[in-house]
Amino acid sequence: MKEASLAERPAHVGVLSEPHLCTERSSLVLQDLVELTKVRVGILILFTTLAGYTLATKYMGVDLDLARLFWTLLGTGFVAGSAAALNQVLERDRDARMHRTRERPIPSGRLSGTTAVMVALGLLTAGMAVLGFKTNPFAAAIAGITWALYVFAYTPLKTRSHLSTVVGAVPGALPPLIGWTAAGLILQGPAWTLFGVIFFWQLPHFLAIAWLYRDDYARGGFPMLTVLDPSGHAAARQSLLNTLALICVSLIPAFTGQAGSVYAGIAIFLGVGFLSSVLWLVARPTPGAARAAILTSIIYLPLLLLAIVTATSAT
Repeated sequence: MKEASLAERPAHVGVLSEPHLCTERSSLVLQDLVELTKVRVGILILFTTLAGYTLATKYMGVDLDLARLFWTLLGTGFVAGSAAALNQVLERDRDARMHRTRERPIPSGRLSGTTAVMVALGLLTAGMAVLGFKTNPFAAAIAGITWALYVFAYTPLKTRSHLSTVVGAVPGALPPLIGWTAAGLILQGPAWTLFGVIFFWQLPHFLAIAWLYRDDYARGGFPMLTVLDPSGHAAARQSLLNTLALICVSLIPAFTGQAGSVYAGIAIFLGVGFLSSVLWLVARPTPGAARAAILTSIIYLPLLLLAIVTATSAT
């Protein structure tokens, strides 16, 4: 059948298709921005920031200021998104060689590096302004330090040493301190407990991921511990040591009297569950054991943070 000419086509076809195409393009751009800024990782960051803010208000014995909390989360989210975007700009060539990252917006060519840098700098400026003017300069300063450590320390070190995982755990553990200071407190014991929990939690979590994708990291030229020792035994041993340290840190609120025996029981129960999955990975470094350790870690952290915030007594 002969295709209808443009003049013969109904007038509404072109009118409807153009908005449809615009909507589709906008949706694709939005998806690329979500991937560029690692929104899924950002949700975890915001959760730990929320824990720090909520624990600070509980510690002071005051009501939760929802407006201040909103600005805290918004500013932190902007700064985190900026760091993630710049990380992908700096690693674009290596991402292009890795199966799990080659379809990211920059290596796939859907976004240019220049566009990504502009997005990152815009988010950083907005995030620092929000935190500085809507919370306080201390929260903004910690957010700035977090951003700088992630972009200028962790990201370049990933190409040089397996110790990048340890270095990267520092900015990863700072968001609860942003939340704590945004609530109006100077850094005190409970805030550092949250820092310690998240610091030690990240190591077994990310080492399990690194072992699962060790071949991909090798293709990208990242000297992860799991690339240097593909058997997974070295990473498993490190995971075990850091999980034991995590359990010890998680019990600090009970030892200092800030939380009671119920909290101690919950922390021990959750810790033993996490430790069991890591011991399985130590005994048998297999993809199944690595996935189990990752899943267990994802379940463990929010439950423990919830227990800490709920059980902590006001001063």
